[in-house]
Amino acid sequence: MSAMIEVQVTDVRQLTPVVREFSFRAIDGMLPGFSCGSHVQVVLPTEGRTLRNAYSLLGDPRDSGVYRIAVRLQETSRGGSRYLHEQVRVGDRLQIGAPSNLFALHSQARHHILVAGGIGITPFMAYLADLQASDEATPGTSFELHYAYRSGLTDAYASELRERLGERFHGYDAAAGQRLDCASLFAGKPLGSHLYVCGPQRLLDELKTLAAAQGWSAGRLHWEAFAAPEPGQPFTVELARSGQRLQVPSDHSLLEALEAAGVEVPNLCRGGVCGQCITRYLSGEVEHRDHYLDEQQRGEALMPCVSRGGCSGTLLLDL
Repeated sequence: MSAMIEVQVTDVRQLTPVVREFSFRAIDGMLPGFSCGSHVQVVLPTEGRTLRNAYSLLGDPRDSGVYRIAVRLQETSRGGSRYLHEQVRVGDRLQIGAPSNLFALHSQARHHILVAGGIGITPFMAYLADLQASDEATPGTSFELHYAYRSGLTDAYASELRERLGERFHGYDAAAGQRLDCASLFAGKPLGSHLYVCGPQRLLDELKTLAAAQGWSAGRLHWEAFAAPEPGQPFTVELARSGQRLQVPSDHSLLEALEAAGVEVPNLCRGGVCGQCITRYLSGEVEHRDHYLDEQQRGEALMPCVSRGGCSGTLLLDL
């Protein structure tokens, strides 16, 4: 992982019972600039292990003096969201990575369709700052936001965005029985429209299926999902170049086990999407859980951030 940035928590806001927003400033110097769609990894020294979780930057990219993230408290938290909600306070110091962008606005799109599910609204906060600034400078910037949430729980920015966006805002409150009709998102859209989605996997899967059925090219659908690696059976891994053997517990990812052993593997999303941590394996059973590799690639490579070895034998990595 690249050099870390020391930051101090300057503000904490409880937006809903399960969503909390954090603001950071650099301890020394200035924070690096970022573009809309960027995320940072936050180092979280939870009890028993250190996690590195990725969170979208939701502030205005024109103001990089402060970074803001919003975190939902997950019922099945591995410790990261719980640590942020229960232990992090104003004045605390944390380490973060430099911003990376895997979810940028398409520069040639004629119309932008933003679709957020719950906490998936976070990357779109920076998107909207950019789009509204562009519209002020050159009127006619074409975009719309569709935001599915549950009022009183995951509607962290609904009121603010409704007021800011006017008719460009489309909200769907599950608590009121409202449901986003994904098929309608494709109806009557101009040529050159691009759709961006961030939210639960089922939402991403539905929109991918619909986009393909509508004849949309893959390049017009953009998505992001920071999902924590799912637990699985413990397994053993061996590093071919050093002969080192590691035990990967059921609630640790292979990437975390490698990092704990001092083996640094390049990574950005830690969710099986970006392809940065792709690692070659030489033998062993692999449970592939990524959204990046094709079937041919999976015959010789895996994504250690999410994929796991089988419990019946040793996984041999080309490391």
